[in-house]
Amino acid sequence: MAFPRMIRVRQNFEAPKVNDIPKEVDLQLSGLNLATRVKPGQSVAITAGSRGIANIAVIIKAAVQHFQKLGALPFIVPAMGSHGGGTAEGQRAIIEGYGVTEEFCGCPIKASMETVIVGETPHGVPVHFDKHARGADHVLVCGRIKPHTNFVGDIESGLHKMMLIGLGKHNGAKIYHRAIMDYSWIEIVRSVADEVIKNCKVVAGLGIVENAYDETGLIAAVAPEQFFQREKELLVLAKQWLPRLPFRHVHLLIIDEIGKNISGTGMDTNVIGRKYNDHKATERDDTTVKTVFVRGLTEATHGNACGIGMAEFTNSKTIAQVDRRITAINSITGGHAPAAALPIAFDTDREVLENALTTIGLTTPENAKVIQITDTLHMAEVLVSEAYLPEIQKRPDLQILGPATEMQFDADGNLQPINAH
Repeated sequence: MAFPRMIRVRQNFEAPKVNDIPKEVDLQLSGLNLATRVKPGQSVAITAGSRGIANIAVIIKAAVQHFQKLGALPFIVPAMGSHGGGTAEGQRAIIEGYGVTEEFCGCPIKASMETVIVGETPHGVPVHFDKHARGADHVLVCGRIKPHTNFVGDIESGLHKMMLIGLGKHNGAKIYHRAIMDYSWIEIVRSVADEVIKNCKVVAGLGIVENAYDETGLIAAVAPEQFFQREKELLVLAKQWLPRLPFRHVHLLIIDEIGKNISGTGMDTNVIGRKYNDHKATERDDTTVKTVFVRGLTEATHGNACGIGMAEFTNSKTIAQVDRRITAINSITGGHAPAAALPIAFDTDREVLENALTTIGLTTPENAKVIQITDTLHMAEVLVSEAYLPEIQKRPDLQILGPATEMQFDADGNLQPINAH
């Protein structure tokens, strides 16, 4: 089969960036005048999640140092629902893999899957809260604000979700995702957050917004009573700064890697246009992708392939990387069992392409609109097929980095990753 020739392209995104992260964290937290509430000798639980947030270790270390300056005794709590196989050891390993270690941050890490029920929502849903965070004198909720991969609302993924799913651990995540099936996302997330803020000594939030190049674009310290309004504002920014595919219509999207460090669904549904339907775009999506081919899992995902069920094709290497139990736990807890389903797999990428390119309609394979990306976080440089050339030439935000070349395969018949050049 004749495959399309590919062109390396650089996308130019709007990209505000925080240059001195420790200074900005300290400045933001200082603006809340926390010394009036946090007294010397008091403990402060600081959350660390499972996403691959840029500079997360540096951000958390700076928060630790701010509270240490106040004479407080901060510690870090892994806050990630059922991730890490639903074990304390697995969750600690995830944050340590991001550099969030006791040695680097200068404070203890306290990991547990045990929760305390601290209240109940008006719907009768029990509110679970990490036992170590519950025992602290204060809690700092730290998290990235961005569009959620499934839920839609004024707030989606951010400080509220960290209080809901992150600090709710596996027990909370299970009951909340079930409740969301009966009530709306916004009803549950707000009612749980209200109980947490009222009962769990939340002293502040530290919201992070990233630019399209996976860099820290903004850090905002937020008082608890301002969580909803400020997170709503920051979500608007996060949507503006979200990385995007260079073209709206795609016959075949090739993704080198997916993983929980990239997105809750392994690949961001806001980017690939499958937020409302796992296998096709709807009128509410900005992007239309006919067929998705996933080539591998990130090392940091530890075998959690949640979201792979949205792809139509994969290869045998990827199937071998999947930890079926961890993936099942996460997908079931999230109320989205099909996310763990395995796509059609062939031994080599060449075989995958030969079959995937027959599923795009009447367009011949060599004329197909194909895009290859590293993952849905890192899309500054992408490979696009020659069929896009007329559109590229009209786009000042796209820079051609080289001539069109044949698809690059290794000796085993597998594609070279984007970042192999």
